[in-house]
Amino acid sequence: MSFDSDLQDEVTRGARALVLCPDIRALRYDLDSAERLAEAEGLALAIGVVIAHSAILPVRQMQPNTLFGSGQVENIGVWCEQNEAELVIVDGALTPIQQRNLEDKLKRKVIDRTGLILEIFGERAATAEGRLQVELAHLDYQQSRLVRSWTHLERQRGGFGFLGGPGETQIEADRRMIRARMARLRRELDQVRKTRTLHRDRRGRAPWPVVALVGYTNAGKSTLFNRLTGAEVMAEDLLFATLDPTMRAISLPGVEKAILSDTVGFISDLPTQLVAAFRATLEEVTAADVICHVRDMANPSHAAQKKQVLDVLADLGVVDAETGTTTIPILEVWNKADLLDAESLAELREAAEGQGAVILSAATGQGVNLLEAELTRMLTGTAREVSFILPATDGRRIAWLHAHGDVLAEDEIEDSDEGPMRRLTVRLNPKELGQFAALS
Repeated sequence: MSFDSDLQDEVTRGARALVLCPDIRALRYDLDSAERLAEAEGLALAIGVVIAHSAILPVRQMQPNTLFGSGQVENIGVWCEQNEAELVIVDGALTPIQQRNLEDKLKRKVIDRTGLILEIFGERAATAEGRLQVELAHLDYQQSRLVRSWTHLERQRGGFGFLGGPGETQIEADRRMIRARMARLRRELDQVRKTRTLHRDRRGRAPWPVVALVGYTNAGKSTLFNRLTGAEVMAEDLLFATLDPTMRAISLPGVEKAILSDTVGFISDLPTQLVAAFRATLEEVTAADVICHVRDMANPSHAAQKKQVLDVLADLGVVDAETGTTTIPILEVWNKADLLDAESLAELREAAEGQGAVILSAATGQGVNLLEAELTRMLTGTAREVSFILPATDGRRIAWLHAHGDVLAEDEIEDSDEGPMRRLTVRLNPKELGQFAALS
Protein backbone atom coordinates (compact mmCIF):
# COMPACT_ATOMS: atom_id res chain seq x y z
CA MET A 1 0.00 0.00 0.00
CA SER A 2 1.36 3.37 -0.99
CA PHE A 3 -0.11 5.43 1.86
CA ASP A 4 1.90 6.62 4.85
CA SER A 5 3.68 3.56 6.23
CA ASP A 6 3.13 4.80 9.79
CA LEU A 7 -0.53 3.91 9.35
CA GLN A 8 0.02 0.31 8.28
CA ASP A 9 2.14 -2.00 10.39
CA GLU A 10 2.13 -4.99 8.06
CA VAL A 11 2.11 -8.60 9.16
CA THR A 12 5.53 -10.20 8.77
CA ARG A 13 5.58 -13.46 6.84
CA GLY A 14 6.92 -16.28 8.99
CA ALA A 15 5.83 -14.61 12.23
CA ARG A 16 4.65 -16.97 14.98
CA ALA A 17 0.97 -16.36 15.62
CA LEU A 18 -1.68 -17.19 18.19
CA VAL A 19 -5.08 -17.80 16.50
CA LEU A 20 -8.12 -17.22 18.72
CA CYS A 21 -11.74 -17.95 17.82
CA PRO A 22 -14.15 -16.15 20.18
CA ASP A 23 -17.42 -18.08 20.59
CA ILE A 24 -19.77 -15.29 21.64
CA ARG A 25 -22.96 -16.54 23.24
CA ALA A 26 -25.07 -13.60 22.01
CA LEU A 27 -24.21 -14.18 18.33
CA ARG A 28 -25.44 -16.81 15.88
CA TYR A 29 -22.95 -18.40 13.50
CA ASP A 30 -23.44 -20.36 10.28
CA LEU A 31 -20.44 -22.55 11.14
CA ASP A 32 -19.72 -24.19 14.49
CA SER A 33 -16.76 -23.01 16.55
CA ALA A 34 -14.40 -25.82 15.43
CA GLU A 35 -15.10 -25.11 11.76
CA ARG A 36 -14.64 -21.36 12.28
CA LEU A 37 -11.33 -21.98 14.01
CA ALA A 38 -10.18 -24.17 11.12
CA GLU A 39 -11.13 -21.41 8.67
CA ALA A 40 -9.26 -18.82 10.74
CA GLU A 41 -6.19 -21.06 10.70
CA GLY A 42 -6.53 -21.31 6.92
CA LEU A 43 -6.62 -17.53 6.64
CA ALA A 44 -3.53 -17.25 8.83
CA LEU A 45 -1.65 -19.79 6.71
CA ALA A 46 -2.69 -17.92 3.57
CA ILE A 47 -0.74 -14.85 4.72
CA GLY A 48 2.33 -16.94 5.51
CA VAL A 49 2.41 -16.86 9.32
CA VAL A 50 3.31 -19.85 11.50
CA ILE A 51 0.50 -20.97 13.80
CA ALA A 52 2.13 -21.44 17.17
CA HIS A 53 -1.12 -22.12 19.05
CA SER A 54 -4.86 -21.89 18.42
CA ALA A 55 -7.86 -21.98 20.73
CA ILE A 56 -11.61 -21.44 20.98
CA LEU A 57 -12.55 -18.96 23.71
CA PRO A 58 -16.18 -18.94 24.97
CA VAL A 59 -17.37 -15.36 25.56
CA ARG A 60 -20.46 -15.11 27.75
CA GLN A 61 -20.50 -11.33 27.75
CA MET A 62 -18.43 -9.13 25.45
CA GLN A 63 -16.20 -6.71 27.33
CA PRO A 64 -16.22 -3.24 25.72
CA ASN A 65 -12.55 -2.63 26.44
CA THR A 66 -10.94 -5.96 25.47
CA LEU A 67 -13.77 -8.23 24.17
CA PHE A 68 -12.43 -11.06 26.37
CA GLY A 69 -12.64 -11.25 30.16
CA SER A 70 -9.62 -10.30 32.28
CA GLY A 71 -8.85 -13.95 33.09
CA GLN A 72 -8.94 -14.88 29.42
CA VAL A 73 -6.61 -11.99 28.55
CA GLU A 74 -4.16 -13.28 31.16
CA ASN A 75 -4.34 -16.78 29.65
CA ILE A 76 -3.72 -15.35 26.19
CA GLY A 77 -0.62 -13.61 27.54
CA VAL A 78 0.64 -16.90 29.01
CA TRP A 79 0.07 -18.69 25.70
CA CYS A 80 2.01 -15.97 23.90
CA GLU A 81 4.96 -16.43 26.28
CA GLN A 82 4.86 -20.23 26.16
CA ASN A 83 4.66 -20.38 22.37
CA GLU A 84 6.86 -17.35 21.64
CA ALA A 85 4.05 -15.82 19.61
CA GLU A 86 4.64 -12.30 18.29
CA LEU A 87 1.23 -11.91 16.65
CA VAL A 88 -2.32 -12.49 17.95
CA ILE A 89 -5.09 -13.11 15.41
CA VAL A 90 -8.69 -12.78 16.65
CA ASP A 91 -11.27 -14.38 14.35
CA GLY A 92 -13.87 -11.71 14.91
CA ALA A 93 -14.42 -7.97 14.72
CA LEU A 94 -12.49 -5.84 17.20
CA THR A 95 -13.24 -2.21 17.84
CA PRO A 96 -10.24 0.18 17.65
CA ILE A 97 -10.30 0.51 21.46
CA GLN A 98 -10.38 -3.27 21.99
CA GLN A 99 -7.51 -3.74 19.56
CA ARG A 100 -5.39 -1.05 21.22
CA ASN A 101 -6.09 -2.32 24.76
CA LEU A 102 -5.24 -5.91 23.82
CA GLU A 103 -1.97 -4.76 22.28
CA ASP A 104 -1.15 -2.76 25.41
CA LYS A 105 -1.85 -5.72 27.70
CA LEU A 106 -0.25 -8.44 25.54
CA LYS A 107 2.68 -6.33 24.23
CA ARG A 108 2.11 -7.89 20.82
CA LYS A 109 0.54 -6.91 17.55
CA VAL A 110 -3.16 -7.84 17.42
CA ILE A 111 -5.25 -8.04 14.26
CA ASP A 112 -8.87 -9.06 13.79
CA ARG A 113 -10.55 -11.02 10.99
CA THR A 114 -11.04 -7.93 8.84
CA GLY A 115 -7.41 -6.89 9.14
CA LEU A 116 -6.26 -10.43 8.33
CA ILE A 117 -8.38 -10.70 5.17
CA LEU A 118 -7.21 -7.24 4.08
CA GLU A 119 -3.61 -8.39 4.47
CA ILE A 120 -4.30 -11.40 2.23
CA PHE A 121 -6.07 -9.31 -0.39
CA GLY A 122 -3.29 -6.72 -0.35
CA GLU A 123 -0.70 -9.41 -1.05
CA ARG A 124 -2.66 -11.27 -3.75
CA ALA A 125 -4.18 -8.45 -5.82
CA ALA A 126 -2.48 -8.57 -9.21
CA THR A 127 -4.36 -6.22 -11.52
CA ALA A 128 -4.51 -2.43 -11.30
CA GLU A 129 -8.20 -2.62 -10.37
CA GLY A 130 -7.55 -5.19 -7.65
CA ARG A 131 -4.83 -3.05 -6.09
CA LEU A 132 -7.06 0.03 -6.16
CA GLN A 133 -9.91 -1.87 -4.51
CA VAL A 134 -7.66 -3.28 -1.81
CA GLU A 135 -6.12 0.09 -1.01
CA LEU A 136 -9.54 1.72 -0.81
CA ALA A 137 -10.79 -0.99 1.55
CA HIS A 138 -7.65 -0.76 3.67
CA LEU A 139 -7.92 3.02 4.01
CA ASP A 140 -11.58 2.72 4.96
CA TYR A 141 -10.56 0.25 7.66
CA GLN A 142 -7.59 2.30 8.86
CA GLN A 143 -9.30 5.68 9.18
CA SER A 144 -11.25 4.50 12.22
CA ARG A 145 -8.11 3.00 13.78
CA LEU A 146 -5.74 5.94 13.87
CA VAL A 147 -6.24 5.75 17.62
CA ARG A 148 -3.88 2.74 17.43
CA SER A 149 -1.04 4.83 16.06
CA TRP A 150 1.81 6.27 18.00
CA THR A 151 2.23 9.48 20.00
CA HIS A 152 3.06 11.60 16.95
CA LEU A 153 -0.69 11.72 16.34
CA GLU A 154 -1.08 13.89 19.44
CA ARG A 155 1.06 16.71 18.02
CA GLN A 156 -0.66 19.87 16.85
CA ARG A 157 0.14 22.10 13.94
CA GLY A 158 -0.07 25.87 14.41
CA GLY A 159 -3.10 27.66 13.02
CA PHE A 160 -3.28 30.76 10.89
CA GLY A 161 -3.66 34.35 12.01
CA PHE A 162 -1.97 36.48 14.64
CA LEU A 163 -2.62 34.30 17.66
CA GLY A 164 -2.40 31.03 15.79
CA GLY A 165 -4.86 29.04 17.88
CA PRO A 166 -4.72 25.32 18.59
CA GLY A 167 -4.46 24.44 14.90
CA GLU A 168 -4.91 20.98 13.44
CA THR A 169 -3.89 17.88 15.35
CA GLN A 170 -1.77 15.30 13.56
CA ILE A 171 -4.56 12.75 13.77
CA GLU A 172 -6.94 15.19 12.05
CA ALA A 173 -4.38 15.82 9.33
CA ASP A 174 -3.92 12.10 8.76
CA ARG A 175 -7.65 11.57 8.55
CA ARG A 176 -7.93 14.40 6.04
CA MET A 177 -5.15 12.83 3.96
CA ILE A 178 -6.92 9.47 4.07
CA ARG A 179 -10.24 10.99 2.97
CA ALA A 180 -8.53 12.79 0.07
CA ARG A 181 -6.75 9.61 -1.01
CA MET A 182 -10.01 7.61 -0.81
CA ALA A 183 -11.80 10.18 -2.97
CA ARG A 184 -9.08 9.89 -5.62
CA LEU A 185 -9.20 6.08 -5.51
CA ARG A 186 -12.98 6.11 -5.98
CA ARG A 187 -12.60 8.31 -9.06
CA GLU A 188 -9.99 5.94 -10.49
CA LEU A 189 -12.19 2.92 -9.74
CA ASP A 190 -15.16 4.55 -11.45
CA GLN A 191 -13.05 4.86 -14.58
CA VAL A 192 -11.96 1.21 -14.30
CA ARG A 193 -15.58 0.11 -13.91
CA LYS A 194 -16.58 2.08 -17.02
CA THR A 195 -13.83 0.33 -18.95
CA ARG A 196 -14.95 -3.05 -17.60
CA THR A 197 -18.54 -2.29 -18.63
CA LEU A 198 -17.40 -1.44 -22.15
CA HIS A 199 -15.49 -4.73 -22.35
CA ARG A 200 -18.52 -6.63 -21.05
CA ASP A 201 -20.80 -4.93 -23.59
CA ARG A 202 -18.36 -5.83 -26.35
CA ARG A 203 -18.40 -9.46 -25.24
CA GLY A 204 -22.20 -9.29 -25.14
CA ARG A 205 -22.23 -8.43 -28.83
CA ALA A 206 -19.98 -11.42 -29.56
CA PRO A 207 -21.63 -14.78 -30.19
CA TRP A 208 -19.83 -16.68 -27.48
CA PRO A 209 -21.64 -17.69 -24.28
CA VAL A 210 -20.07 -16.94 -20.89
CA VAL A 211 -19.74 -19.52 -18.10
CA ALA A 212 -18.83 -18.13 -14.65
CA LEU A 213 -17.27 -20.21 -11.87
CA VAL A 214 -18.35 -19.19 -8.38
CA GLY A 215 -17.96 -20.84 -5.01
CA TYR A 216 -16.58 -20.65 -1.51
CA THR A 217 -12.90 -19.91 -1.27
CA ASN A 218 -10.70 -23.01 -1.70
CA ALA A 219 -13.54 -24.99 -3.32
CA GLY A 220 -11.33 -25.74 -6.33
CA LYS A 221 -12.54 -23.14 -8.85
CA SER A 222 -9.09 -22.24 -10.15
CA THR A 223 -8.06 -25.91 -10.42
CA LEU A 224 -11.19 -26.58 -12.46
CA PHE A 225 -10.53 -23.45 -14.52
CA ASN A 226 -7.04 -24.70 -15.35
CA ARG A 227 -8.38 -28.17 -16.16
CA LEU A 228 -10.95 -26.81 -18.63
CA THR A 229 -8.77 -24.14 -20.26
CA GLY A 230 -5.23 -25.49 -20.01
CA ALA A 231 -4.27 -22.21 -18.33
CA GLU A 232 -1.93 -21.86 -15.37
CA VAL A 233 -3.90 -19.66 -13.01
CA MET A 234 -2.60 -19.84 -9.44
CA ALA A 235 -4.38 -22.79 -7.81
CA GLU A 236 -3.19 -23.83 -4.36
CA ASP A 237 -4.71 -25.29 -1.22
CA LEU A 238 -5.03 -21.80 0.23
CA LEU A 239 -7.90 -19.48 1.03
CA PHE A 240 -8.13 -16.67 -1.53
CA ALA A 241 -5.49 -18.11 -3.86
CA THR A 242 -7.25 -16.22 -6.66
CA LEU A 243 -8.50 -12.64 -6.33
CA ASP A 244 -8.67 -11.04 -9.74
CA PRO A 245 -11.18 -12.34 -12.32
CA THR A 246 -9.65 -14.35 -15.15
CA MET A 247 -11.31 -15.18 -18.47
CA ARG A 248 -10.26 -17.73 -21.09
CA ALA A 249 -11.82 -19.26 -24.20
CA ILE A 250 -12.79 -22.94 -24.04
CA SER A 251 -14.20 -25.45 -26.52
CA LEU A 252 -17.21 -27.59 -25.64
CA PRO A 253 -18.77 -30.46 -27.60
CA GLY A 254 -21.18 -28.87 -30.07
CA VAL A 255 -20.22 -25.32 -29.02
CA GLU A 256 -17.65 -23.61 -31.20
CA LYS A 257 -16.37 -21.34 -28.43
CA ALA A 258 -17.32 -20.28 -24.91
CA ILE A 259 -15.77 -17.90 -22.37
CA LEU A 260 -14.95 -19.28 -18.90
CA SER A 261 -14.62 -16.80 -16.05
CA ASP A 262 -12.93 -17.53 -12.71
CA THR A 263 -13.99 -15.23 -9.86
CA VAL A 264 -12.88 -14.43 -6.32
CA GLY A 265 -13.92 -16.98 -3.71
CA PHE A 266 -16.64 -16.19 -1.19
CA ILE A 267 -16.21 -16.43 2.56
CA SER A 268 -18.36 -16.00 5.65
CA ASP A 269 -18.27 -12.62 7.38
CA LEU A 270 -16.46 -10.91 4.52
CA PRO A 271 -15.41 -7.44 5.74
CA THR A 272 -17.97 -4.81 4.80
CA GLN A 273 -15.20 -2.72 3.23
CA LEU A 274 -14.46 -5.54 0.80
CA VAL A 275 -18.09 -6.37 0.02
CA ALA A 276 -18.39 -2.95 -1.61
CA ALA A 277 -14.88 -2.85 -3.03
CA PHE A 278 -15.09 -6.20 -4.81
CA ARG A 279 -18.64 -5.87 -6.07
CA ALA A 280 -17.33 -4.76 -9.47
CA THR A 281 -15.27 -7.95 -9.68
CA LEU A 282 -18.36 -10.07 -9.03
CA GLU A 283 -20.42 -8.13 -11.57
CA GLU A 284 -18.92 -10.46 -14.19
CA VAL A 285 -21.21 -13.14 -12.74
CA THR A 286 -24.34 -11.14 -13.61
CA ALA A 287 -23.39 -11.16 -17.32
CA ALA A 288 -22.93 -14.95 -17.53
CA ASP A 289 -25.15 -17.32 -19.51
CA VAL A 290 -24.53 -20.15 -17.01
CA ILE A 291 -23.14 -20.06 -13.47
CA CYS A 292 -21.20 -23.08 -12.18
CA HIS A 293 -21.38 -23.21 -8.39
CA VAL A 294 -18.27 -25.19 -7.43
CA ARG A 295 -18.58 -26.86 -4.01
CA ASP A 296 -15.99 -28.68 -1.90
CA MET A 297 -17.97 -31.78 -0.95
CA ALA A 298 -15.09 -33.13 1.14
CA ASN A 299 -15.53 -30.21 3.53
CA PRO A 300 -17.94 -31.04 6.38
CA SER A 301 -19.22 -27.44 6.22
CA HIS A 302 -20.20 -27.56 2.55
CA ALA A 303 -23.90 -26.94 3.30
CA ALA A 304 -23.14 -23.77 5.28
CA GLN A 305 -20.71 -22.67 2.58
CA LYS A 306 -23.45 -23.09 -0.05
CA LYS A 307 -25.68 -20.77 1.97
CA GLN A 308 -22.94 -18.12 2.07
CA VAL A 309 -22.52 -18.27 -1.72
CA LEU A 310 -26.27 -18.06 -2.36
CA ASP A 311 -26.51 -15.07 -0.01
CA VAL A 312 -23.90 -13.22 -2.09
CA LEU A 313 -25.62 -14.19 -5.35
CA ALA A 314 -28.89 -12.89 -3.90
CA ASP A 315 -27.15 -9.61 -3.08
CA LEU A 316 -26.07 -9.42 -6.72
CA GLY A 317 -29.65 -10.00 -7.88
CA VAL A 318 -28.95 -13.42 -9.41
CA VAL A 319 -30.96 -15.37 -6.82
CA ASP A 320 -34.27 -14.36 -5.26
CA ALA A 321 -33.65 -14.67 -1.53
CA GLU A 322 -37.31 -15.50 -0.77
CA THR A 323 -38.26 -17.90 -3.56
CA GLY A 324 -34.84 -19.25 -4.50
CA THR A 325 -35.51 -18.67 -8.20
CA THR A 326 -32.60 -17.55 -10.36
CA THR A 327 -32.27 -15.12 -13.26
CA ILE A 328 -29.31 -17.11 -14.64
CA PRO A 329 -29.18 -20.95 -14.77
CA ILE A 330 -26.98 -22.32 -11.96
CA LEU A 331 -25.27 -25.71 -12.27
CA GLU A 332 -23.93 -27.22 -9.06
CA VAL A 333 -20.49 -28.78 -9.49
CA TRP A 334 -19.63 -31.10 -6.61
CA ASN A 335 -15.85 -31.09 -6.52
CA LYS A 336 -13.11 -33.05 -4.72
CA ALA A 337 -14.71 -36.46 -5.27
CA ASP A 338 -11.20 -37.95 -5.07
CA LEU A 339 -11.10 -37.11 -1.36
CA LEU A 340 -14.25 -39.08 -0.52
CA ASP A 341 -14.46 -42.73 0.48
CA ALA A 342 -16.52 -45.20 -1.56
CA GLU A 343 -19.56 -45.07 0.73
CA SER A 344 -19.70 -41.25 0.81
CA LEU A 345 -19.24 -41.11 -2.97
CA ALA A 346 -22.13 -43.54 -3.52
CA GLU A 347 -24.41 -41.41 -1.33
CA LEU A 348 -23.30 -38.30 -3.19
CA ARG A 349 -24.08 -39.84 -6.59
CA GLU A 350 -27.57 -40.73 -5.42
CA ALA A 351 -28.15 -37.17 -4.19
CA ALA A 352 -26.70 -35.66 -7.38
CA GLU A 353 -29.21 -37.49 -9.57
CA GLY A 354 -32.09 -35.82 -7.78
CA GLN A 355 -30.54 -32.35 -7.82
CA GLY A 356 -29.04 -32.30 -11.31
CA ALA A 357 -25.51 -31.79 -9.97
CA VAL A 358 -22.26 -32.92 -11.59
CA ILE A 359 -19.74 -34.84 -9.46
CA LEU A 360 -16.08 -34.50 -10.43
CA SER A 361 -12.52 -34.08 -9.27
CA ALA A 362 -10.83 -31.05 -10.79
CA ALA A 363 -7.48 -32.30 -9.47
CA THR A 364 -7.60 -35.67 -11.29
CA GLY A 365 -9.92 -34.78 -14.16
CA GLN A 366 -12.45 -37.47 -13.22
CA GLY A 367 -15.96 -36.39 -14.29
CA VAL A 368 -14.86 -33.24 -16.14
CA ASN A 369 -16.24 -34.69 -19.38
CA LEU A 370 -19.66 -34.94 -17.70
CA LEU A 371 -19.45 -31.25 -16.81
CA GLU A 372 -18.58 -30.33 -20.39
CA ALA A 373 -21.53 -32.37 -21.69
CA GLU A 374 -23.93 -30.74 -19.22
CA LEU A 375 -22.68 -27.25 -20.09
CA THR A 376 -23.23 -28.02 -23.78
CA ARG A 377 -26.78 -29.15 -23.04
CA MET A 378 -27.53 -25.99 -21.03
CA LEU A 379 -25.97 -23.63 -23.60
CA THR A 380 -27.63 -25.21 -26.63
CA GLY A 381 -30.87 -26.41 -25.04
CA THR A 382 -32.65 -23.14 -25.83
CA ALA A 383 -31.57 -23.12 -29.48
CA ARG A 384 -34.27 -23.37 -32.13
CA GLU A 385 -34.44 -23.68 -35.89
CA VAL A 386 -35.06 -20.45 -37.80
CA SER A 387 -35.30 -19.89 -41.57
CA PHE A 388 -34.00 -16.72 -43.22
CA ILE A 389 -34.39 -15.56 -46.81
CA LEU A 390 -31.57 -13.19 -47.70
CA PRO A 391 -30.31 -11.59 -50.92
CA ALA A 392 -27.50 -13.67 -52.38
CA THR A 393 -25.43 -10.49 -52.42
CA ASP A 394 -25.75 -10.03 -48.63
CA GLY A 395 -22.48 -11.78 -47.94
CA ARG A 396 -22.01 -10.24 -44.50
CA ARG A 397 -25.13 -11.70 -42.88
CA ILE A 398 -24.81 -15.04 -44.71
CA ALA A 399 -21.22 -15.35 -43.49
CA TRP A 400 -22.33 -14.41 -39.94
CA LEU A 401 -24.90 -17.22 -39.88
CA HIS A 402 -22.29 -19.73 -41.04
CA ALA A 403 -19.80 -18.51 -38.42
CA HIS A 404 -22.13 -18.31 -35.42
CA GLY A 405 -25.02 -20.68 -36.04
CA ASP A 406 -25.52 -24.30 -36.99
CA VAL A 407 -26.61 -24.10 -40.66
CA LEU A 408 -28.90 -27.09 -41.29
CA ALA A 409 -29.90 -26.31 -44.88
CA GLU A 410 -29.15 -23.72 -47.55
CA ASP A 411 -30.64 -23.39 -51.01
CA GLU A 412 -31.17 -20.80 -53.72
CA ILE A 413 -34.49 -19.17 -54.62
CA GLU A 414 -34.32 -18.41 -58.34
CA ASP A 415 -37.86 -17.15 -59.10
CA SER A 416 -37.73 -14.01 -57.02
CA ASP A 417 -38.77 -10.52 -57.99
CA GLU A 418 -35.97 -9.11 -55.84
CA GLY A 419 -33.18 -10.94 -57.61
CA PRO A 420 -31.19 -14.02 -56.51
CA MET A 421 -32.09 -15.00 -52.93
CA ARG A 422 -30.86 -17.67 -50.54
CA ARG A 423 -32.88 -19.56 -47.91
CA LEU A 424 -30.93 -20.66 -44.84
CA THR A 425 -32.28 -22.85 -42.05
CA VAL A 426 -30.13 -22.24 -38.98
CA ARG A 427 -30.17 -23.35 -35.35
CA LEU A 428 -29.62 -20.33 -33.07
CA ASN A 429 -30.05 -19.69 -29.37
CA PRO A 430 -31.93 -16.56 -28.23
CA LYS A 431 -28.71 -14.61 -27.66
CA GLU A 432 -27.42 -15.34 -31.15
CA LEU A 433 -30.83 -14.58 -32.65
CA GLY A 434 -30.81 -11.16 -30.99
CA GLN A 435 -27.30 -10.49 -32.25
CA PHE A 436 -28.31 -11.40 -35.81
CA ALA A 437 -31.32 -9.11 -35.59
CA ALA A 438 -28.98 -6.26 -34.59
CA LEU A 439 -27.09 -6.79 -37.86
CA SER A 440 -30.21 -6.14 -39.95
